[in-house]
Amino acid sequence: MTFMPALCANAEEVGEVGVDWTGNDIIIEAIADPKVKGITCHVTYFERGIIDRLRRGDIFQDPSNNSIACRQTGPLMIGDIEEDEGGEEVFSQRQSLIWKSVKVTRVYDKKNKTLIYLTHANQVQDGSAKMSISTVPLYGQDVTWEDGRS
Repeated sequence: MTFMPALCANAEEVGEVGVDWTGNDIIIEAIADPKVKGITCHVTYFERGIIDRLRRGDIFQDPSNNSIACRQTGPLMIGDIEEDEGGEEVFSQRQSLIWKSVKVTRVYDKKNKTLIYLTHANQVQDGSAKMSISTVPLYGQDVTWEDGRS
């Protein structure tokens, strides 16, 4: 039972590690940034098994614990990305039927020439401080911008 449809970028499951006898797993997905070619983020999240869901009486929700690591995996081609400090959502997946999702947001640190990828929980009712970041420095890299800048 999973609630993880990709909404922005496409996610590809590349690993699934069982953690206990109740069917709980840690899922690893690869997510290619749709506007920055050559960047792949690997996101992990916890997926509760049906036995654990029934035992806890909460069958429609997974914990929002997650982690992210992003790296250059090919030539860098940067498209029309948001450059304000609010960044731009790259990926979103549900952690419950209605109330909670995990998002990946890209923020461009222009001064330090670095792409920052933040994964965090987004909840309708109670916000969550659970987050993780990964950075990809552009300094010294051969970067092509679609708009022609260097």
